[in-house]
Amino acid sequence: MSASALAFGQCNLVPRATILNSTQSQPHRQLFSLSFQRQSVTLSFTQFLGFGSSIERHCKDRNGSGLFRTDAVRELTGSVISAKGHRFAIVVARFNDLITKKLLEGALDTYKNYSVREEDIDVVWVPGCFEIGVVAQHLGKSQKYHAILCIGAVIRGDTSHYDAVVNAATSGVLSAGLNSGTPCIFGVLTCDTLEQAFNRAGGKSGNKGAETALTAIEMASLFEHHLKP
Repeated sequence: MSASALAFGQCNLVPRATILNSTQSQPHRQLFSLSFQRQSVTLSFTQFLGFGSSIERHCKDRNGSGLFRTDAVRELTGSVISAKGHRFAIVVARFNDLITKKLLEGALDTYKNYSVREEDIDVVWVPGCFEIGVVAQHLGKSQKYHAILCIGAVIRGDTSHYDAVVNAATSGVLSAGLNSGTPCIFGVLTCDTLEQAFNRAGGKSGNKGAETALTAIEMASLFEHHLKP
């Protein structure tokens, strides 16, 4: 037994109460009480019917030493179980469209697999990665979408143009999310070669469009169910 375990003593986990609204409009709530030799901890786990969860910990030091003086620590997560009812926009760069079209296909397949309706997805094409940020910010500020997925592909050439475009695309997507308050997901490939790009657009490295769409689903859930003003 570790020194930290000896300091706490024996630990018991006891269910305390379960509340489930018959109409399913309220989340399932399960309380647990953990009793140590000197401390007692109550955990409250809330599952939001497939839309994320939160955990609250209420800690009390029996001897009054203030070792655990945390009244409530809430851990919030988004869900990737279902995205039904959420609206998404996808901003796609036309430059290197042999790559970006495959990334878009991967993203659309992911949305379909997670119950997003086709009519709840808008695809916006822009000339290149440099233009993604301003469009993403405009879409985010419209408050029509739960998340914006930004897709592009930048492949290194013989000049410093690669670095300029990558930096602009990265800061543009970040600024779009910060300024609009809508999650803007970075799905831009930055590769040294065309072969690397194809490998990440459905090749041996998977499809990054599908992966970033999953990120968009989780962030949409987190904002919708936990971070609304």
